[in-house]
Amino acid sequence: MTQVFLASRNRKKIEEMERILLEHLPDIEVLGIDDVEGYDEPVEDQATFEGNALLKARAGFAATGLPSLADDSGLCVDALNGMPGVLSARWSGPPKSDDRNNELLLAQLADVPDERRSAHFMCAVAFVHGDGPAYEQCASGTMPGHVIRECRGSGGFGYDVLFVAEDRPGLTTAELSREDKDAISHRGWALRRMAPIVARILGG
Repeated sequence: MTQVFLASRNRKKIEEMERILLEHLPDIEVLGIDDVEGYDEPVEDQATFEGNALLKARAGFAATGLPSLADDSGLCVDALNGMPGVLSARWSGPPKSDDRNNELLLAQLADVPDERRSAHFMCAVAFVHGDGPAYEQCASGTMPGHVIRECRGSGGFGYDVLFVAEDRPGLTTAELSREDKDAISHRGWALRRMAPIVARILGG
């Protein structure tokens, strides 16, 4: 069994990562933060998704000694000049809350007409398997769409209940099947670009 570490506590995200990596490495096991005793998460203080992903992957490798993956993703709303962006998970302040983040976003867009509610999800995935830039890889993906006016759906997490992707009109990403979302999501695109790189490196 080949183990990699994913710097996340989000079980759905860990399962998604494992599903996509299994297509390339059939003996892969993805461990998360809750599988590592005493893990100290770094402060995500970088200005870009890629910067935060690398920061977390480096910390994961330093703490566990395992090849480490990390992602940073968020929702970029055109009417809000690209915000919440890298602040997506913390948009409404501490403690982190998807419900409060969604409520705040709806309030900020309350007067924005439907035709100006365009947005996209962005994800950067970093892979660190040694010390130094030569052992670091990054990949990214996007999912364009728009923000609706009420929460719908019970799948996914974060802003999925408010986001309708261009490729699946009529349904929020929280209403899509797991397979459907994987096929079009920003994280899905980033992971599918990263998975062959991880397989090549770990598979020798």
